[in-house]
Amino acid sequence: MVLAMAAFALEDALLKQVARMLPIGQVLVLFGIGGALVFGLYRREGTQPLWHADARSKPMWVRAGFEITGRLFYVLAIALTPLSSATAILQATPVLVVLGARFYFGERVGTVRWVAVLLGLAGVAVVLRPTAGDFSVLSLLTVVGMVGFAGRDLASRAVPVTLGTRHLGFYGFLAVVVAGALYAVRQGQAWVWPDRAGVVALVVAVLVGTGAYASLMKAMRTGDVAAVTPLRYTRLLFGIGLGVVAFDETVDAATAVGCGVILCAGLLLALNARRSGLT
Repeated sequence: MVLAMAAFALEDALLKQVARMLPIGQVLVLFGIGGALVFGLYRREGTQPLWHADARSKPMWVRAGFEITGRLFYVLAIALTPLSSATAILQATPVLVVLGARFYFGERVGTVRWVAVLLGLAGVAVVLRPTAGDFSVLSLLTVVGMVGFAGRDLASRAVPVTLGTRHLGFYGFLAVVVAGALYAVRQGQAWVWPDRAGVVALVVAVLVGTGAYASLMKAMRTGDVAAVTPLRYTRLLFGIGLGVVAFDETVDAATAVGCGVILCAGLLLALNARRSGLT
């Protein structure tokens, strides 16, 4: 999960850069095609073919709908708002996932885990400061994206076991293509031929994004949801770091304190997982 969060933060930074050069709909379509190709061409001995009957199951359709929502609105958020702010808002995702796992899958969530999740949310609140001037209506784009990602992760737990990470990645990135095509029609902008820098950034984003996606799916499908999802808080540290380095975003004292609180939540969760024998 930590590896996935680091890679997703780098992917966000790259897509934000590419969105400065190309229309957002085009970025999503090209990114989705690239990711689908990577997962489609990767095949280990004994794996099921891509065109599996279970790919048409209800959980996969639900997952695709959440994927389209999450990807579209979150890419809009990182393109139109500061990367550090969008990353911070996204950290509310674990609460939705843990609640969903509790009510839909019956997973037990212990007291220490709830304390860790709430502590992490408190850190996010310190970073966000909802009354601050940089909290605009555009931040709601990230909120919608967050709901989409939480639903996608929960649906990933319900898909048939015959579908592996390769299937989830392939069909997930096809959903990104659909999201981009829908927005391209809405946007109505002519497509632009990217320069060399844009092509390199997009290719690296695809490679990093597919690695992040595979790591996330592995964590969500094989780990205890309540144990692994709060480690998403590490994405805040990576995202803010990239925002500062790559986009000259500033980090004030409150943001630093909030990140420290989130880190403490992650350490508390890791300690509890070790004592419970989850590691």
